[in-house]
Amino acid sequence: MKCPFCGSPDTQVIDTRMTEEGDTIRRRRRCTSCEKRFNTFETAEVRLPQVVKQNGNRAEFDRERLRMSFMRPLHKRPVPTALVDEAIGRITQRILSLGLREIPSRQIGEMVMTELKKLDHVAYIRFASVYRSFEDVEDFRDVIKEVQKDV
Repeated sequence: MKCPFCGSPDTQVIDTRMTEEGDTIRRRRRCTSCEKRFNTFETAEVRLPQVVKQNGNRAEFDRERLRMSFMRPLHKRPVPTALVDEAIGRITQRILSLGLREIPSRQIGEMVMTELKKLDHVAYIRFASVYRSFEDVEDFRDVIKEVQKDV
């Protein structure tokens, strides 16, 4: 590790500790040239797959875009932000566990629908109406019957 003060490539690790979360290692280092000390942090680099949209275009996975998929249908609904964060975390973990380089946006949409159904039925119906392109009242009735069956 190069010293940030003098640029010397010769540094020593004095102390190594894991953070409380356990996902980062903190190393205390000392430069052998200028004797100054500094910290470095190591984390595992996790690469999420590219999202393949319906038109064939590819985009980087965007956690904020995923958050908006939840926030729009949950607008003015009594669902705590912490629960939304947990749902986003579950979806992200599920996507990572698939080990794919690319994932269809449809598959992510289905995961969002599953999580919304657990969080709030009204939000689930709102999302489903746009996601599945409802064209008439019958489509709404079918989804409402589906939700009522699960309750």
